[in-house]
Amino acid sequence: MSASDIAVFAICEAESIPPGGAKAFSLSRLMADGEARPFRIVVVRVRPRQFVGYVNSCPHGKVWLNIGDGTFFTQDKSQLRCGRHGARFDIASGLCVEGPCAGASLEPIPLALMGADVCVCGIPLVEDEDGRGYDEHDETMEIMIHPG
Repeated sequence: MSASDIAVFAICEAESIPPGGAKAFSLSRLMADGEARPFRIVVVRVRPRQFVGYVNSCPHGKVWLNIGDGTFFTQDKSQLRCGRHGARFDIASGLCVEGPCAGASLEPIPLALMGADVCVCGIPLVEDEDGRGYDEHDETMEIMIHPG
């Protein structure tokens, strides 16, 4: 497989994520059997031209990191955190440094900055109709869910 065979999908413009900010995306991943499955990720802008991405799922409870109040960060924004169990993750590595899944890691997503776009690399996604290959920011992931 050559570099030209690697799937690359633009998911957002880099400037749509402020420095030190994060944004959730609800994508559709193409599986080996040809079936499309939901694929929720979070992209964090750590420096002006540096981004990291993870599957938006806590290793402990498999819930979105931003469940509850819709935010991804600890109060001081130094770590990612799980809104359900309070697990804390190193932003650069995804390693859980505190909480019920200590020692586990978030699943990394390979990203590249290509021109003005943040792109997912090496993961086949289902392209939307306009061919950009991404879903706009998924606001439903920021809705607070309260048990009945």
